[in-house]
Order: sequence, then structure tokens, then C-alpha cells
Amino acid sequence: MRLNHLDFYVPDIAATADFFLRYFGLELREMSERVGRAILYDDQGTEVVLSRPLSKFAGADQVELEWQTYHLGFILAERSDVDRLHGRLAADGATVSGPPSAIRGGWLFYCAAPGNILVEVGWRPPL
Repeated sequence: MRLNHLDFYVPDIAATADFFLRYFGLELREMSERVGRAILYDDQGTEVVLSRPLSKFAGADQVELEWQTYHLGFILAERSDVDRLHGRLAADGATVSGPPSAIRGGWLFYCAAPGNILVEVGWRPPL
């Protein structure tokens, strides 16, 4: 068994998709403003779906809720990759938690993607 997809409700699908394409190397599979959905995927085949909130499912996005109720984590190959990505995000004005630091045996930081999605970016030494 493997994880197939994650679906996040966001108010601005295009801005959120652009963030994940630009900074995390996800690929765009489908973008439909009419339907209100973008489907992105990573190099392992996991889909990240960005959707408008659906009232029939009592959905709301994290901007509307004014809370970050979950987070998404990315592991990078090298500790220096974490530092480089932090620098790019900070230079581009993204909301970052501060500089990368040693947390739970790894090297990481947090940032906020459009749609108020909390993103953890880290590296862990090989076991």
C-alpha cells in the first residue's frame, strides 16, 4: 500500500500551485479553474490536489478558518539543500519560521504556502 494523494482546500488554487511547482519541484498534471482544482504530483507518483472548499462536505480553507490545522513535510537530500531553499523562500518574501535549526535529529524550518498551508522542510541524516 502507498499513499495516493492529499487534497488541500485553498482560496487561490493558481497561487498555491505555483508555490509548490516553483519551490518543491512538483509537476502540474491538471489545472481546471472551471472545476476549481489543480492536480500536482511528485517524482514518487504521490498527488497533491488543490481544491476550492466544497460546502457539501462542510469544507473550509485554512485562510477562512484562520488556523493551520495540519502541515505537509518535505525531506531534502542534503542539509545544504535545506539552507538553499530557505534562502530562496526568504529572498522571495515567503513567510518562514526563522532560519533552519536542529530539531528532532534533523535540520529543518517551516514556511507558509499560499492558502495558509504550513510546510515543513527538512533533512535527516541517514540511519
